Amino acid sequence: MGDNTEVFTKINKKPSISYPVLVPNVKGLESALSVGVKEIAVFGSASEGFSQKNTNCSMQEGMNRIKEVVVKAQSLKQDLKIRGYISCVVGCPYDGPIQPKAVTNICEFLLNLGCYEISLGDTIGVGTKTTVENMLKDLLKITSADKLAIHCHDTYGQALVNICTALDYGIRVVDSSVSGLGGCPYAVGATGNVATEDLVYMLHGLGAETGVDLKKIIDAGNYISEKINKPTASRVNKALYKKYF
Repeated sequence: MGDNTEVFTKINKKPSISYPVLVPNVKGLESALSVGVKEIAVFGSASEGFSQKNTNCSMQEGMNRIKEVVVKAQSLKQDLKIRGYISCVVGCPYDGPIQPKAVTNICEFLLNLGCYEISLGDTIGVGTKTTVENMLKDLLKITSADKLAIHCHDTYGQALVNICTALDYGIRVVDSSVSGLGGCPYAVGATGNVATEDLVYMLHGLGAETGVDLKKIIDAGNYISEKINKPTASRVNKALYKKYF
């Protein structure tokens, strides 16, 4: 997050694309607004242990920080879009399984603050169809599916299954990262987010319209993997790159 403003200013931006910046505190907010950011992301954890490790504060202190950021943001720029993220929605590397009610409570808090959408993060990729279903059933008692997004890491190879489960419950926004990049230093052993190539291939196979060119995503995934000298985590990229290029 320390260099997000530098990255933001160097991106060749397109009008139809959102470029949200993750904001941990008011200082980060002011930095983001100074370079013309139009959307920010705030984040909390459904796990006490992960909150302490990731942000060095309790869950309640974390929510207080989020509120401070959102209130300040709304006073400085009223048309600023705010997206909420919740980490460890089904499992935590420190606290184990997470009860759906913990996720629902934070989700309701974020929605009441004015977040237009809440991204549900399986940060360590331990989710299964059953645990994701149980979480969503509880969440949909207090909000609608169009307010939710799903964010699955693929540590145990369950990300696409869990995304399909979310689709069955009406969710239509899915977070992914090209070639499965990413991870978290406080989620030991966890892999990156589900690979965009794998996600798009699956969605096209289901007949869904994504507006995404799979061939171009595969090319981009291979490019960035070579740049950082890291093998792609996308099975689809590995299978199709040589066929296309």
